Amino acid sequence: MILDGAGWHRANDLRIPKTMKLVPLPPYSPELNPVEHIWAWLRDNVFGNSVFETLDEVIETLCYGLKELSLSPKLVKSITCFEWLNTIRLTYN
Repeated sequence: MILDGAGWHRANDLRIPKTMKLVPLPPYSPELNPVEHIWAWLRDNVFGNSVFETLDEVIETLCYGLKELSLSPKLVKSITCFEWLNTIRLTYN
C-alpha cells in the first residue's frame, strides 16, 4: 500500500498484516501522488475560478466533478497511472 504521509496514515497502534507492505512516498512529492492529479483536474475543469456563496454549493460542485470522473475511467487512468506505479511489486512474497 502506498502512503502519502497524510496524518491518518500514521497510527501508533496500527497492525499491518504480514501480506501487506507499506511504501511511503517521499515528503513534499505531489508529482508522485496520483490523487494530487485528481485534485488538480477538479480545480482546472470543475471549480475553475469560481466563487461560492455556501458550503453546500462547494459540495454540490465537488460531487458533480467526482461523478464526471466516475463516468470517465479512461480519463482517470490517463491522469493517475504513472509508469513508476507499474514498477511496484503489488504481491507479497
